[in-house]
Amino acid sequence: MLTSSSNDSISLRDRITIGIIGGGQLGKMIALEAKRMALRIIILDPEKECPAASIADEQITADFKNETAIKQLGKKTDIVTYEIELANSSVLDQLQSDTHNVFPSPQNLRTIQNKYRQKKFLKDNSIETGEFHIIESSNELTRAIKKFGFPSVLKACEDSYDGRGNFLIKSEGDIETAFKSFHSRSIMLEKFVYFVKEVSVMVGRNKRGEIQSFPVVENIHDNGILATTIAPARISKQLQMKAKLVAEKVVRCLNGIGIFGVEMFVTKDGAVLVNEISPRPHNSGHYSIEACSVSQFEQHIRAILDLPLSKPRLLSHAVMINLLGPKDYSGAYRIRGLENLFSIPEVTLHVYGKKLSSPRRKLGHVTVLAESTNKALSRAQRARSQVEIVSDKP
Repeated sequence: MLTSSSNDSISLRDRITIGIIGGGQLGKMIALEAKRMALRIIILDPEKECPAASIADEQITADFKNETAIKQLGKKTDIVTYEIELANSSVLDQLQSDTHNVFPSPQNLRTIQNKYRQKKFLKDNSIETGEFHIIESSNELTRAIKKFGFPSVLKACEDSYDGRGNFLIKSEGDIETAFKSFHSRSIMLEKFVYFVKEVSVMVGRNKRGEIQSFPVVENIHDNGILATTIAPARISKQLQMKAKLVAEKVVRCLNGIGIFGVEMFVTKDGAVLVNEISPRPHNSGHYSIEACSVSQFEQHIRAILDLPLSKPRLLSHAVMINLLGPKDYSGAYRIRGLENLFSIPEVTLHVYGKKLSSPRRKLGHVTVLAESTNKALSRAQRARSQVEIVSDKP
C-alpha cells in the first residue's frame, strides 16, 4: 500500500494498485508501463474486451460516469487516474474528499472537460489563447460572428473530441444550421486562428512540484483527428522554447499532477496560442515510447506516485502516424501489409486490440525513427502506403 515519507512522497513498500478510468489504448499503454514496475492495475470501462483488459489485473465493467463503479474503484486502489475526459469529476471529487488519491485532480478534470471553462482558465491566468464567446441563443451567435468574422468555429463545450462536436461556420448561410445542429447543448464560438504550425508538448509534474517537459512536436490533423506527429517540431529553437514555457505555465497554473498534453497554434507573427489541454497521456506523445529516454506513460506513473521525474531526451528523429478505421466500413477488421511494413527500417507497430473498426476510429499507430526528419517522413510515407485496414470477412 501507499506510505508517506518525511517529504510526503510515495514509496513503493508493497504492491501499489492503480485504478484507471478508461480501458482504451491510453489505459493499455499506462498499464503496460505499470506492469513493468510490478504495479497492480484495475480498469473501469464499459467494454469487456477493451484494449487494456488483456493487461489489467481486474476490470470493473461500467460506464465512465457510473457513481457506484467509480467509488468501488476507489476502494480497491491506492491511486485513481483516468485516460479519458468523460470520467465523472463530481464523484472523483467525493473520492478525493474522502482522502483517496486522484491524479490529475478532479478540479483539473472539471476545468478541462468543459471547453469554455478551459478557455476561461487560460484567460484568467494570462495565457494566450484564441478569442472565444459562450453562446446561448441564435441571435447571440449572429452577434458574435459579426465580431469574429468568417470563418469561426462553433464547438460543443462538453463531450467533444477528435474534431467531433465542431462546426466550421464559413458564411451567414451556415449560422442557423450550425446553431440547430447542437440540439440545445452548451456551445461556444471561437475565432478562427490562422496558424502556420500546430504543436504540442507533454508536461509531467509530481506532487512536490517537480516539472519536466518533453520535446516540442509538430502535429498534422485530418478532419480534426491527429494523423501525423513529427518530433522535433519544424520550428525555430526560439519558438520551441516559447512553446515549452507556455506549456509548463499551463500545468503550473493548474497545479497539475500527472502528465498533461498542451496543444498550441503557432502563428505567422510568432505568437503561441494554447488551443486545448489534455489531463492525461496524449496521442501526440506516443512517439516517446521509442524516441525518448522516458515515455510519456512512465512519466505519468512517476508523477502520480510522486517519484522523481526523468528529464526526457530525444534519442532520434521520429514520425508517428495513426492507423484509422476506413471511412466507409464498420465491423470486424484485419490489418493488411505487415510484411511490407516490417521491411522498413526502424519501424514499430502498435495495434490497440479494439475488436471493431468504425470510420476514423483509432486502431493503432506506427512510429518510425531515422537520423533526420526528412528520412523519418519518407519512411512514414512508405509505412502509410503499406498498411491497410480491411474487412475481416472472407
